[in-house]
Amino acid sequence: MMSALLARGDFWMPMQGAEGAWVVDWLFYFIFWVSLVFFIIIAGGMFWFMWRYRRRHEEHGPESNVSHNTALELTWTIIPTILLIPMFWWGFTGFMDARVAPNNAYDINVIAQKWSWRFVYPNNYDDNNLHVPAGVPIRLVMRSEDVIHSCYIPDFRVKRDVVPGRYSTLWFTAKGAQGRTTEHHLFCAEYCGTSHSDMKAKVIVHPSREDFDAWLANADPLKQLTPEQYEAYVKDPEGFIEELRKTDPDLAARLVTPVEHGRRLYEKKGCAQCHTITKDAPSRNGPTWWNVYGHKVLLRDGSSIADENYLRESIVNPGAKIVAGYDNIMGPQRVNDREIDALIAFIKTLRDDYQKP
Repeated sequence: MMSALLARGDFWMPMQGAEGAWVVDWLFYFIFWVSLVFFIIIAGGMFWFMWRYRRRHEEHGPESNVSHNTALELTWTIIPTILLIPMFWWGFTGFMDARVAPNNAYDINVIAQKWSWRFVYPNNYDDNNLHVPAGVPIRLVMRSEDVIHSCYIPDFRVKRDVVPGRYSTLWFTAKGAQGRTTEHHLFCAEYCGTSHSDMKAKVIVHPSREDFDAWLANADPLKQLTPEQYEAYVKDPEGFIEELRKTDPDLAARLVTPVEHGRRLYEKKGCAQCHTITKDAPSRNGPTWWNVYGHKVLLRDGSSIADENYLRESIVNPGAKIVAGYDNIMGPQRVNDREIDALIAFIKTLRDDYQKP
């Protein structure tokens, strides 16, 4: 009964979204109730003694024959020791279980950077949200592109720092819901700069491994296009999608134009944290994308025309040409050629004189 109540969450703890969450909760409540009982005993005894042995008359002086009580001293030593042994053992074994992932764990790479998360799957697809199957041990292999971050999933009771220059890992087995996906929050728990509070994601738990595999196989519709199909898609996106509906309606339904794909990548890759895309928007940590294409850009060491080559270089190697007035805080981006094409197509639309072809 108690386990069922804890699994749904309560005043102190959120719902238990992972199979190992109950260990953390039970240990927390064991320590909580032991601490509460001793607080009442100690604080209550202190106030009782203060009242019972208060100085009632001026002639009453301090006692000079106070001695120790061996039985009392043994009691307040032995009882806490007995209580501390299971606290230590439960905490130590729980910590070791949380650190050592099973051999059959499914690995997902995690890239943290100011101020977004990217989750890279074995087929090289990456997403801003973490998708996992229920009932399968998942190991996150994490690294940072810039400063220290911390991956924290409250419902799973897991948290681990993500440190630049090294890999860190955490693992969990998510609980699922029969026949439907569930969502949980993922936060950065280490202050990492201006937009730290915006560095969050969702953990989407698929009900089975089969559902997860089906999602992953179809997650990136562009990768399903052959080189010939992609070439036709770039030349006439809307016409290609319309023709594709006749032969592969499922794939066509998931395709969007390069401009729309670039807009989605702008959000997905974390570009929105630093770059604005509207006219007269307040400046952020990076230069605006509005009216940049086809115009001269003032750099620290000169100037450059923002053509396709400049935009590509700024995405792939952002430290090569730094815009005057801005710091070199953007790390290398994990993007493929088709994603770069989409981002450039989107940037081209962000200008006063843009006319849709």
